[in-house]
Amino acid sequence: MARSKGMLVALTGLIVSLSVAVQSGITVQAGSKNYLDELNGGVAAILNPGTADTAEIINATAKELNLTLSQDEEQSALVMANVKNALNVRSEASEESEKVGKLYKDCGGTILERKDGWTKLQSGNVIGWAKDEYLLFDEEAEELANDVGKMIAVVNTETLRVRTQPSTEAEVYGLLPQGEITEVLSKSEDGWVCIDYEGKDGYVSSEFVTLDFNIDAGETMEEIKQREEEERQAKRHVNYGEYTTDADTTLLLAALIQCEAGGESYEGQLAVGAVVMNRVRSGAYPDTIHGVIYASGQFTPAMNGKLNRVYESGKISSSCIQAAEEALSGVSNVGDLTHFRRNNGRDGLVIGNHVFY
Repeated sequence: MARSKGMLVALTGLIVSLSVAVQSGITVQAGSKNYLDELNGGVAAILNPGTADTAEIINATAKELNLTLSQDEEQSALVMANVKNALNVRSEASEESEKVGKLYKDCGGTILERKDGWTKLQSGNVIGWAKDEYLLFDEEAEELANDVGKMIAVVNTETLRVRTQPSTEAEVYGLLPQGEITEVLSKSEDGWVCIDYEGKDGYVSSEFVTLDFNIDAGETMEEIKQREEEERQAKRHVNYGEYTTDADTTLLLAALIQCEAGGESYEGQLAVGAVVMNRVRSGAYPDTIHGVIYASGQFTPAMNGKLNRVYESGKISSSCIQAAEEALSGVSNVGDLTHFRRNNGRDGLVIGNHVFY
């Protein structure tokens, strides 16, 4: 589940996607403490994609990793950044070598090589070396990934019915088009996946979705320069957290609130807006609203196109607009919390159907 002045816009698709084929008998509990271990052996198994009964962990930006490990190897190929702000990734295993990119707080990647206290990794489009002292490996990496990552379901059929209960006899909430992305709450052994459908628990057949586990990716130096140029016009007051922006950006924030909490109380809507603004004010995330909202792998409506559709339609409730304006003014009813998800048992501040942490 956004980085310091350096996040990939979700529309570019530059995320670290650990793609897991849906298989019967595997339980994925979105609120559990062990997301990754439940995924067909966990992230520790970077498996040969030619083996029929194994899952393949894929970097979504490169689509091809020239790295395969046997199933019985003990070490995980997952690596996570262990920094408050940013970590330089270099062309060689030396502090004197050229910077090729950056990893930010909660970013993850795949280990390509290790030597002399350095690790060569791939995270998004970034391929290079980082010092081990600023990285997490094995169980520590998996624990952080479980905490900050997000399980999503991608519809792989033309149209998918979302039902009120895990049964073909249950009523239908609505339909999802092919390619739609939605957050997974849990997966049962009887062939159903529980998803977040417009703030409600919806159920879809596991046969027609692909489960992905998404972790934030880093940025190349070229991507950083491009993003900074695009954000050059964004201006922010530094006093008391007040943020000034144009009407279009205010509506973008309101549209996100509509997508994430349109059916919640006003307090729930304000809380979502406050989370976005807490990230903008934090040194560990982009310093613009657009950068935070479209950060790689963060907000599902931004990933699946729903946010753009709502924004372009202009059909945003007055309460969501008010919540956006109040959040922009510096008001927060969740303190400095920077994350939220459906309330599925995770510890945190519960407001309506969401838990903030």
